[in-house]
Amino acid sequence: MNSMNRRSVLLAGLGVAGAGALAACSGSAGTPALASPSGSAVAAADERRTRSGKIHELTLTAARAVADLGAGITARTWAFDGQTPGREVRVTAGDTLACTLSNQLPNQATTSVHWHGIALRNDMDGVPPATQAAVRAGHNFTYRFTAGAPGTYFFHPHVGVQLDRGLYAPLVVADPREPLSYDEEWVVVLDDWLDGVTGTPDDVFAELRHGMGGMPMGNDSSSSSSSSGHDMAGMGGMDMSSMGGMSSSPSASPPGGGMGGEFMLMGAQSPLLGGDAGDVKYPYHLVNGRVPADPAVFRSRPGKRVRLRLINAGGDTAYRVALGGHQFTVTHTDGFPVRHQQIDALLVGMGERYDVLVTLADGVFPLVALAEGKNASGMAVIRTGSGSTPAATVRPKELGGMIMAASQLRASDDVRLASKKADGAHRIELTGSMMSYDWAVNGRRFDMSNPAAHPITVEEGQRVRLDFVNTTTMWHPMHLHGHTYQLGTSGPRKDTTIVLPKQTVSVFFDADNPGQWMLHCHNAYHGEAGMMALVAYRG
Repeated sequence: MNSMNRRSVLLAGLGVAGAGALAACSGSAGTPALASPSGSAVAAADERRTRSGKIHELTLTAARAVADLGAGITARTWAFDGQTPGREVRVTAGDTLACTLSNQLPNQATTSVHWHGIALRNDMDGVPPATQAAVRAGHNFTYRFTAGAPGTYFFHPHVGVQLDRGLYAPLVVADPREPLSYDEEWVVVLDDWLDGVTGTPDDVFAELRHGMGGMPMGNDSSSSSSSSGHDMAGMGGMDMSSMGGMSSSPSASPPGGGMGGEFMLMGAQSPLLGGDAGDVKYPYHLVNGRVPADPAVFRSRPGKRVRLRLINAGGDTAYRVALGGHQFTVTHTDGFPVRHQQIDALLVGMGERYDVLVTLADGVFPLVALAEGKNASGMAVIRTGSGSTPAATVRPKELGGMIMAASQLRASDDVRLASKKADGAHRIELTGSMMSYDWAVNGRRFDMSNPAAHPITVEEGQRVRLDFVNTTTMWHPMHLHGHTYQLGTSGPRKDTTIVLPKQTVSVFFDADNPGQWMLHCHNAYHGEAGMMALVAYRG
């Protein structure tokens, strides 16, 4: 890192209920049978998990709620147990979580809980109809699984665009042999918010799915179109001066992100994201459920070493995160340790998580989550001494300093995949456009009524390579359920990876968790429009 310019940024290879589980696909002529989400292979893999013997029982009630966003702003939404983010769930690696979801949502809405990032047994993954029937209104479903790998995770529904309501909460799996030394920790949840303010996520999707008609696209002329398309996950940082004068300044985007329809965002541009920054206009960006004018506050003392667990629970926004007057030491991404790196700011896509250490100075400091390319931000405050609360629009200089994302990180030695030739490779072509809002994988929109119609098949024991080939002019955070993959041969272990426009990112994973697993863009609206696929083990 010492050789990198202080203004350097990353531009390439970013990251990369019902009545029980569903039956296995029997397979038709020419189509292999697939492992059942609750079949013998899943049960055998689950038996191999190390268990502590401790069981955590809890109930989550999904229902209407009035969210207090601070500064007198309230929003009628849906939430777990009446609050958003929902209350933190904390267990220790090896513990069993027995969580009963009680669906009290209105209008006969079905729902589920997906345990994002957890390599759990397939029939507890919470993805109707692939792994379970959706939980009907007025009914309960109990998720029971072993939380194997320590790390920072979260949970949310996997039905429609419910993720973009208030139905999410952090899940922390503690390491019983924690190697890090720190005094305190703070879980920080980022979110873009409109539910109950300007409309609902369903209203947003109804508008977006009509596409842009004949309107000019805001990102057709982005520099991403000149990319070679090769895997660039190992390039590291680049000085912005090499990009034709584009600036890494937080003010690089037009005020308000341009124009569009009632919900559609036009003209939001980010060099970090390769062009178009997002689809949706959000009136607020929240940190731990609060607007910047009335921020959440973490109180500590000077000299304390604090672990921040950063979670992007947003639907359509990447955040550039920095703490005024401080540097971060990155220790983990998506739950897995990395070689420590000292930086000024992090770029966090939807579904990604990062753990950082920071040694606190004396005073009052803004923790700012800049909505990348959207000229807006969320903010929380760390207070260790006297001083006034920073202005809601503050932009710490660290936001324009050394910015890091997953491609610049390296896996810790103890979690790096053993060197091995891939047994199989799959081209995951990301297709579609804003013009017709036809987001898809390999040119085929996912059919939720028949999820196993066109599976990407793997066999247990294989080393699998996925080549995310982004043919579109937008960025996509690609999330694989039930596994962590490695970026390239030595990059970090992750489950969610940013794939820039016109770029290819290759990832590797060991097929050691049988079942039927979703692979999808974690932009809530891209995924719902069809940018999903099923990675299924052969039966």
